[in-house]
Amino acid sequence: MKAVIFLLVAVFVNAIFLPPVSGSEQSISLREAILTSFTSNHELKGRQSQLGASQADIGIARSTLLPSVAIEEKFQRTANPTYSFMSKLNQERFTAQDFAIDSLNNPDAINDFQTMFSIEQPLFVRQASIGLDMAKKQYEIANQQFLRKKEEIALEVVKTFLMVRTSREYVDVTAKGVDDAREHVRLSELRFNNGLGLYSDTLRARTALADAEQKLVSAQKNHDVAKKGLGLLLGLEDSVDAGQEKLDLPLMEMDYYTKASLQREDVKALEGQQENARKNLALANAGYLPTVGLAGSYMLNDHNTPLGSEGDSWLVAAVLRWQLFDGTKREYERIKAKHQISETDQYLQGMKKAVEFKVYEAYRSVEETSKNLELAQSALLMAEEGQRLVQVRYENSLSPLIDLLDAQMALDHARAVVVARENDHELVKATLSFESGTILHDLQVETQ
Repeated sequence: MKAVIFLLVAVFVNAIFLPPVSGSEQSISLREAILTSFTSNHELKGRQSQLGASQADIGIARSTLLPSVAIEEKFQRTANPTYSFMSKLNQERFTAQDFAIDSLNNPDAINDFQTMFSIEQPLFVRQASIGLDMAKKQYEIANQQFLRKKEEIALEVVKTFLMVRTSREYVDVTAKGVDDAREHVRLSELRFNNGLGLYSDTLRARTALADAEQKLVSAQKNHDVAKKGLGLLLGLEDSVDAGQEKLDLPLMEMDYYTKASLQREDVKALEGQQENARKNLALANAGYLPTVGLAGSYMLNDHNTPLGSEGDSWLVAAVLRWQLFDGTKREYERIKAKHQISETDQYLQGMKKAVEFKVYEAYRSVEETSKNLELAQSALLMAEEGQRLVQVRYENSLSPLIDLLDAQMALDHARAVVVARENDHELVKATLSFESGTILHDLQVETQ
């Protein structure tokens, strides 16, 4: 009795305090799947870090316009007459005896610890100002590319979600095929046992059943792999099953998608690169302008100890630097910038045309798959009725088994085609939304 009580207590404690076993499978809606991918997908997380790095470039570019402050400690020991003379002056230890000719020409070795605090402030550096503007624009471009990547991930989630749902429907279809094949085996055996059929018909029916069961095994494997793939895409370790809801994307007029596609995030990103290419020409032109800045320093000098202050002094300076010749570097930078402007112009024109074509292609594909789905559904109804009639004739000894097996094969094919056509239709509608840049809006997924 004590052993039983101990066992019950152990089970109770394990149920409460031990963590649940991993590997459990969850079912998720499409919207939840997309939102999960936005926070857990490894590629998106990497792109987010890349976006943060681009934002840091703004601070790097801005730092060239801010003051630079430094502290420096320098030690030197010298018997050089000039340096020895200056060191004593800086240390404020110069006396009349140091003017002796012998002391000036052959000074004793002297130590000098110099502590210097310095500051530099640019006042006019045109290249730095343009560089800051370009860094801000590049961050905007990176953000637009990041948003487009989110749309790509959303489309991949839709594809994988549909794959999971379709593979599940294939399992249902093949399971129905197995049930039908078992019924055929039962009928063939019943007819054989009653002396109305051939044993070869029973063998054929059993062969068809084995083939149907093999298809069911393959369909189940494909469904399991699809669920695992969905979990991988969402950045999860476990398999994820798709919810039961249908993907009901709206279908608008062609003009709606064409106009929307011109505002796609990647199109706007390329427009930003075109703008930065023009700024790059301005950056090259700024190389011909002078730079102006201020500089100041405060120095402490001592011949005995670091950071000592036997003598102190300060210096303030204004600096104008104008490079008159740099070996034609600036001229070639201007030529390069002009070619880059032409390059981005051509890329942008080509991209807009390609986007328009992709939208047109996707829209026509929606029309095509819609019609094919209707035809497939009609074919399924005819296949179901044909199989039913042949089965009735077989049961009444009016048709051979081979006719029933052929009708069943046609029915199985029609069922599979309907599933495939439904998947194709939903997928091309999602592709149309992606190509027009409206996929997140159409899926009602909020994004930052």
